[in-house]
Amino acid sequence: MNASDPDQVFLQEAQDLLEQLEHSLLDLESTPGDGDLIDTAFRALHTIKGSGAMFGFDAVAAFTHHVENAFDLVRKGKVTPTGELIAVALAAKDHMRMLIDQPANASASAGDTILEDLQRFMTAAIGSASEERPGGEPVATEQTVWRIRFRLPADAMATGTNPLLLLDELRTLGEASVTALTGGVPSLEAIDPGLGYLSWDVTLRTDQSRAAIEEVFLFVIDEMELDIEQIATDGDDAIPPPIAQSDDDAPLKFAPVPAARQNPGGETRETKSVDTIRVPAERLDELMDRVGQLVIAQSRLKEIAAASNDAAMKSVTEDIERLSLELRDTTMGVRMLPIGQLFGRFRRLIHDLARDHGKNIELVAVGEETELDKTVIERLNDPLIHLIRNSVDHGIEDPATRAASGKVPLGRITLAARHIGSGVLISILDDGRGLDRARIRARAEENGLFAPGARLTDGELFQAIFQPGFSTAREVTSLSGRGVGMDVVKRAIDGLRGTIDVASTAGQGSEITLRLPLTLAIIDGLLVRVGRGRYVIPLSAVEECVELSMEEDARSRGRNFLNVRGDLVPFLRLRELFNATTPPDRYQKVVIVSAGDLRVGLVVDQVIGDHQTVIKSLSKLHANIKIFSGATILGDGAVALILDIAHLVEHGQRHEERLKAAS
Repeated sequence: MNASDPDQVFLQEAQDLLEQLEHSLLDLESTPGDGDLIDTAFRALHTIKGSGAMFGFDAVAAFTHHVENAFDLVRKGKVTPTGELIAVALAAKDHMRMLIDQPANASASAGDTILEDLQRFMTAAIGSASEERPGGEPVATEQTVWRIRFRLPADAMATGTNPLLLLDELRTLGEASVTALTGGVPSLEAIDPGLGYLSWDVTLRTDQSRAAIEEVFLFVIDEMELDIEQIATDGDDAIPPPIAQSDDDAPLKFAPVPAARQNPGGETRETKSVDTIRVPAERLDELMDRVGQLVIAQSRLKEIAAASNDAAMKSVTEDIERLSLELRDTTMGVRMLPIGQLFGRFRRLIHDLARDHGKNIELVAVGEETELDKTVIERLNDPLIHLIRNSVDHGIEDPATRAASGKVPLGRITLAARHIGSGVLISILDDGRGLDRARIRARAEENGLFAPGARLTDGELFQAIFQPGFSTAREVTSLSGRGVGMDVVKRAIDGLRGTIDVASTAGQGSEITLRLPLTLAIIDGLLVRVGRGRYVIPLSAVEECVELSMEEDARSRGRNFLNVRGDLVPFLRLRELFNATTPPDRYQKVVIVSAGDLRVGLVVDQVIGDHQTVIKSLSKLHANIKIFSGATILGDGAVALILDIAHLVEHGQRHEERLKAAS
């Protein structure tokens, strides 16, 4: 382990705790009396402070200490977490993140301003909470004297637990007398410098409860020995002397953490533990790359076995194919993350945007347990930010406008996710004013995107908003109006091999649906041949395969429609698209594929079969070739291009429109 490892441990833990703190604060704004949320936020602050001091992040620990003190008033019920207080607490959380991630750029004055605001809340809370007797004499708070004896595990210091920090924490609760018990210290020659031998005796006078004392030891209580005893109440004038030290240092009582905790409502909450281990994302990427190489090698072995008459080789090849498939699925499963952690990031975004623009908006998340490849989730962040900001600015109305329209003042943005086949649908819905078709059409015609008076479906019209420079905003705001954003969304989703559908109802809201693959690493594909070339069609887009005889081929010349059980399906001749020079096969095949609600047939010479496709990106020189989304290496070492179904369907739709216009 190198010297930077402890810092990395703290940084990762701090990121998780800051996210937990943010979620708790946002929830508190709608349910200010929720004790569990208050406790969760306080524990997050407490842990960040203690861990920061332990790992040398003194600025973080000092700042968080003041925030924790202010939030302790909330925990004690002396102040209600109002929207103003939540806003200051969120600003404090942002400053803590800056102190952790970019300490050199953290503004000391900004931190001081936040602490001044918090101090104002503390002063107001203490002033309103201090009651006076009729004669003007302040009401005394009852105090209790506790005797606390504890011994940490011998390796506590080596694992990062400093008893002096725990003692300092106890001193913040009240007047304390601390004695170190040295009876367990061995002779000098027997001492191991890496181990701790002291135990501690603390006599504490405080107005805090036993639970507050136990909370000091919250993160080490499972492994330590702890004895807490109430020895006096406020009737005593002086703190009793500490227990006399004994040479044998008698064993202390063990205080286990209860398997179930009782909350104020009397409801029992079971504590569940799940074994987890942190693995750097780079290692997962390397593992996925190795699995991809294994899949390619397995394809080569499969071809060799197919040309051999050795039964033993065929049997082993089948076993390796099965194991490589299971390893692929397992590795992809490790890379899968619940999309809820992405949705959770946008709660703060919507909270701040609504506050800044005078709107009342709530975020509703549906299907947060839906899993998606971590790479896809990472690349979805920016597109979703653009879409949400667009919904806040163009979609959700201000409370007065909503009331005039007969709507409730509180607007709603819903993020929903669900699996569909081997892909995922992500929808962004709002209950705002909806898209203005007339303004979109006018601006599109002004920009030359459509001919004046052209007949357009809603789907075709709404796709105009994704064109570069397109905007219907009458003025430039901090959110929109420059025509930059939606075209970025389109490029990002195209880069994920996904599609975007838009639906809207005037006065009721809009829905944008993203159709995305589960992963960008390995997919199941259908290997086909066109002329001498081989191509891969993503199996998730394939509906069926039908035969196209030479007679049917001849009859369809000029109209390019195929009758599939009564439905007319337009088709593309890939031989013409790819300029194949060899004679076509006598019985060509049509692979029916779909993208959204559209279906197109792809005419190929031969359907070779299914293929585990390891996706390789194309070079920048091929970035403008939209009908291919990548390439893969076949078992014989040849390269096969992967077809981009969305662009092929779009190409087929335009081809159909040209035929209709010509007829």
